[in-house]
Amino acid sequence: MNNVKIEPFKVIGISVRTTNENNQAGKDIPALWSRFISDKILDAIPNKIDRTVYSIYTDYESDHTKPYTTVLGCKVASLETIPDGMVGKSFNGGNYIKLSAKGDLMQDLIVNKWLEIWEMDLERVFTADFEVFGEKAQNPIDAEIDFLIAVK
Repeated sequence: MNNVKIEPFKVIGISVRTTNENNQAGKDIPALWSRFISDKILDAIPNKIDRTVYSIYTDYESDHTKPYTTVLGCKVASLETIPDGMVGKSFNGGNYIKLSAKGDLMQDLIVNKWLEIWEMDLERVFTADFEVFGEKAQNPIDAEIDFLIAVK
């Protein structure tokens, strides 16, 4: 667990409003990923800084037990051009705790890490938390995903 400072950044991608109640996010987020892949969203994002994919949890109604927005996208240099059907968002950055999970993405790797995070005694601020799917996430059966959790 590392403390890191995240600089402000911009993202373009697709989003869904969801909640962890009644496992709704367990349906909505995989459906968002499915759309991201099938509609080739990664290739359609303009002004990408690189091909790293970010899964961002933001616009929290209060905390992780209430509705929030999930954005799947890439960091971009500019929000000038946002394609139809996509969203562009700016994030302020700030203080974060960085955690990692390694293993098989098809075996609830991400869900299990979030269950662990929710049990941790962190001073979360619920601004924007995110997962980073970079080079180490290319092999889905042996992926390494970074989790960044906004804290005070």
